[in-house]
Amino acid sequence: MGKGETIGVLGAFVLVAMTGVTLTNKYHNNHHNNNPLENHIVQEDDELNAAEYTKRHFVTLNRNSQVVHVPETIYTQTDSLALEDSQKRDYIKEMMLHAWNNYKQFAWGKNELRPISKRAHSGSVFGAFDFGATIIDGLDTLYMMGLQDEFDEGREWLAKKFSFDNVSVDISVFETNIRFVGGLLACYALTGDPLFKEKAVYVADKLLPAFQTPTGIPLALVNLKTGVSKNYGWASGGSSILSEFGTLHLEFSYLSDITGNPIYRERVQNIRQVLKELEKPKGLYPNYLNPKTGKWGQYHMSLGALGDSYFEYLLKAWIQSGRVDDEARQMFDEAMPPIIEHMVRTSPGGLIYVSDMKFDRLEHKMDHLACFAGGLFGLGSQTLSNEWSTKYMEIAHGLTNTCHESYIRTPTKLGPESFRFSEAVEAKALKTSEKYYILRPETFESYFIMWRLTHQQKYRDWGWEAVQALQKHCRTPNGYSGVKNVYMEEPQKDDVQQSFFLAETLKYLYLLFSDDSFFPLDEWVFNTEAHAFPIKGINSMYRAAAMTTPSQP
Repeated sequence: MGKGETIGVLGAFVLVAMTGVTLTNKYHNNHHNNNPLENHIVQEDDELNAAEYTKRHFVTLNRNSQVVHVPETIYTQTDSLALEDSQKRDYIKEMMLHAWNNYKQFAWGKNELRPISKRAHSGSVFGAFDFGATIIDGLDTLYMMGLQDEFDEGREWLAKKFSFDNVSVDISVFETNIRFVGGLLACYALTGDPLFKEKAVYVADKLLPAFQTPTGIPLALVNLKTGVSKNYGWASGGSSILSEFGTLHLEFSYLSDITGNPIYRERVQNIRQVLKELEKPKGLYPNYLNPKTGKWGQYHMSLGALGDSYFEYLLKAWIQSGRVDDEARQMFDEAMPPIIEHMVRTSPGGLIYVSDMKFDRLEHKMDHLACFAGGLFGLGSQTLSNEWSTKYMEIAHGLTNTCHESYIRTPTKLGPESFRFSEAVEAKALKTSEKYYILRPETFESYFIMWRLTHQQKYRDWGWEAVQALQKHCRTPNGYSGVKNVYMEEPQKDDVQQSFFLAETLKYLYLLFSDDSFFPLDEWVFNTEAHAFPIKGINSMYRAAAMTTPSQP
């Protein structure tokens, strides 16, 4: 029995031992190959009414949520890699059902679940309001997994209950864009159902007042009722944050293309032009920019928190455009070499990491958030052959390995929020405030992308290790929870099931064990919340509309 088969059997037994859940082979054939998505049932420009949409969706899965659909042959057949991967997908699908069904039972319509308290999480980034963040964030994952009933109940809530009207609350432009606008756009691409496009426009329009600044660089927070916008008080003298205002391009460009309204693309294209023309210290982008003066704030640089997804969106905007947006690719290839020169380092033990930098001083600290960068450098290497391709791939493997090391060097086999490097310590958190794990997906995102690019089995093995760690330490009877200290054998749980656990963490793990033909990387690009966008000119599900007259500035 090879290593992969051993892990698969152990994983099945771990779930039974922990939960007492029954195993069955009843739904052996209900894996992604039966998902009508792969047959592109809905073609470009199809506008489905609700009845057609419901009728033409998926193969119905008749199953009890307490049953894990693991084929019995997993115990006897050890020579079939395809069977193993199918079993693992079903295993992860059951994790999704466990998260979704408990959210539905205890926090339906609220933003997130507290699985131990069995109530809504009022401390969510979206507060205690009934915005349904978990619903909208999780819908395209449900679709990918072929979970029709759950998808349809989420759509029904969206159609009947979702509203931002008459609510005087400041919401994050960034978080609302990547989770709500991104999730709705992905569902529109996947289904052709106009409801999702209408709701995406509705949400995006609520964000537009934040762009009314002297430079057009948007502010961080916007009031849903008044449109009054502001920045965080802690952000370098009223600055906007690079990873926030720089992570709008995929969603707003796509929204313009499917609505024919150019205003969304104009807003984000202006952001790009402002950044392109600014002088960068040592070629690096600081995390803070003043939206009034157009000048950089404090010289803090990061490929983790406050910087990360700006660089991701430079590369992905080019990919999303069908590799037509050469400006985006050029800016990416201009941004990466200074990061490699000034921020990427190798530890005494041979681990490649990317450090935060403050005022020319390396902190030798890497955020879990930066663990997406392995996949980013991999995509950068494989999508265009240039002088940096080999170096990008070397760093891609190195960073992904380092993030894996940050996981396996803990008793829980879960990674800390950030980790440090010195002569004495490598890939380890030192401060209490760095030791928690909140169900983050970034490491698994890199496993998925690196598997697709290289087919090196270690990436799938590492992903399955992570699934088992999640089941052992994060699963509760009523959902999934983060943990407060990954270095404890039995860590205390934080009692929060993050919406991104459904949107990203489980999606990337599911995709890791799926065929390359399922959401192939040459037809789809994922936003920073793992919402799937079709690639323009290549994927028929892009559904572009005719463009209207350019808007007035």
